[in-house]
Amino acid sequence: MAIWKIDPAHSEIKFKVKHLVISTVTGQFKTFDATVESEKTDFTDAKISFWADVNSIDTRNEQRDAHLKSADFFDATNYPRIEFTSKSIIKKSDSEYEVTGDLTIRGTTKEIILNVTYNGTVKGFGDIEVAGFEITGKLNRFDFGLKWKALTEAGGIVVGDEVKIEISCELTKVNN
Repeated sequence: MAIWKIDPAHSEIKFKVKHLVISTVTGQFKTFDATVESEKTDFTDAKISFWADVNSIDTRNEQRDAHLKSADFFDATNYPRIEFTSKSIIKKSDSEYEVTGDLTIRGTTKEIILNVTYNGTVKGFGDIEVAGFEITGKLNRFDFGLKWKALTEAGGIVVGDEVKIEISCELTKVNN
């Protein structure tokens, strides 16, 4: 069984959400970890576990970040982590996969589907194997208890319901 760990120096965990319906706010989590266990070199039997530290959220606005950490959204005091555990992987093509798993946010667990592009595996520095992936998906924040909403004076929505997930990651093989 090969074990792979995410390389935080070469990975990004980002999200995007509509703001005032006309623009998009992008944020990321700066502290996270992931482990992938796989017998097969194409990762079709992979077991994936991932977590992100809610307190590491960064939208380049301290006031907004504080609001996102509050009970209105993630409630980081009571739910400091977002977690994902894979349940199944479907290989759509040589490089395209569909990963189904359980995502837990704010104590609520829901099944989501992520689209994964496998960019391949190469030998990196020190002759260590490195695998690259691009991952996208979306979720409705209300499904996970992130129910804060407000309207502008004109009746427009301040924060959209749909959250897009965009992950770029490198995994490093930690055993042979």
